[in-house]
Amino acid sequence: MADLDFFSDTDFENYKRLIYKESGIVFTPGNRSVLEGRLRERLRQNKEQSVSNYFKQISQNKQELDAFLDAITTNLTSFFRNIPHFTALEKFVIPEIINAKRDKVEKKIRIWSAGCSTGEEPYTIAMLLSEKLPMPWTFDIVASDISLKCLMTGKEGFYAADRIVGIPDAYLEKYFDKHEKGFKAKDFIKSKIRFDYHNLLNISPWLNFDIVFCRNVLIYFDEAVQTQVTNHFWDCMTNKSFLFIGHAESLFGLNTKFDLVKTQWTTLYKKWVS
Repeated sequence: MADLDFFSDTDFENYKRLIYKESGIVFTPGNRSVLEGRLRERLRQNKEQSVSNYFKQISQNKQELDAFLDAITTNLTSFFRNIPHFTALEKFVIPEIINAKRDKVEKKIRIWSAGCSTGEEPYTIAMLLSEKLPMPWTFDIVASDISLKCLMTGKEGFYAADRIVGIPDAYLEKYFDKHEKGFKAKDFIKSKIRFDYHNLLNISPWLNFDIVFCRNVLIYFDEAVQTQVTNHFWDCMTNKSFLFIGHAESLFGLNTKFDLVKTQWTTLYKKWVS
């Protein structure tokens, strides 16, 4: 039940429109309570009593707007989340890209982890490619998110013991140092990942990706923004490249150029232009 004394229907509509305009994230009456709860916490941190006053503040102050958008985003992630995706990456996508780029002088694969949250996904990709990519091939990863707090966690590379569930023991020993309160990624694997802020509504500042991971992000957007974001991906990817989205997500019905690819492990999308 919404607290109308705290957060009126008019307030909800104002915040909903601003959030959509700035991030593409859609709030509906069904998840209004989520917005309300996170707004309460942000008001408490700012020692602000008025919902309408805070709305004026985020409308005029870009720094506070970014902090608010950070607070309302959902950052559920884990290492090796959805194993079939990583199996398809190893056994299907990487061989396809290596074959497509066999005549290139530079033997490098470029990956974008878009909506990387606290970094478990890009570290998973980095560990897997370090193990499975044949010599002389190398790789680099750009990991982006709208949450500055999450990006700082990823850059630091420190994870509590209960967060490293899913990492094979051999990988954990090779790529992380054990600390009293958890595990920290070693510098050599951290150096393979560049964490940077990016709002997916905007055109990518990076180009020539062979692989894009954007999993469990499109579900927060409506169809118009899903199309916009997906087309941004297309524009920054190489002519022989692949896109991973969440297992519950689909590009079906969207006005995009990607082709569906069905492997024995999972489905994904490709940009394959001659």
